[in-house]
Amino acid sequence: MAGPGDRQRIVDSLVAAFPGDPVLRFLFPDDYPRQAAAFFGYLFDKRVGKGTVWTVDGVAAAIWEPPSGGDDPADGIDLPADAGARMKEYDDAVHAALPEDPFWYLGVLGTRPEAAGRGWGKALMAAGLRRAAEDGLPAYLETSKPANVDFYRRAGWEVAAEFDAPLHTWVMRQRPAAPAS
Repeated sequence: MAGPGDRQRIVDSLVAAFPGDPVLRFLFPDDYPRQAAAFFGYLFDKRVGKGTVWTVDGVAAAIWEPPSGGDDPADGIDLPADAGARMKEYDDAVHAALPEDPFWYLGVLGTRPEAAGRGWGKALMAAGLRRAAEDGLPAYLETSKPANVDFYRRAGWEVAAEFDAPLHTWVMRQRPAAPAS
């Protein structure tokens, strides 16, 4: 589990992990490094105190939102107004595709490119999925990258919804694991 002292390393790793991601490029088409760092820092700050940020030495990280959390608008991020408007547009589209019933939400899963392929992302994803299973709740995520759909399917996720505006996005779900007997 990550603590406040992991913030800078995790933020730096996530910025390095997502430079070509369709969602991040839609949100931050101008000044990606600075705006993405502000965004990931906000997500980290919002969730680290909930014990739902997991990391492997700051090089890979998963940021989960527990069911009681609910996403509030990202008003506290230092971003230009146009980036804030794009964030709201995308966030509204994602929330319209999510269920009303409680669930765990995998907001971010990323690994520095030079450390990718070691299975750390899957291990960090599993930590949140265990928490969801303990609560008997499904988990959800969204992605706009076709390769990610295949990655998550191999990890047991299924497409629950899709939407095209403001960009093509898959909402994926993983049902809670059956209790061990």
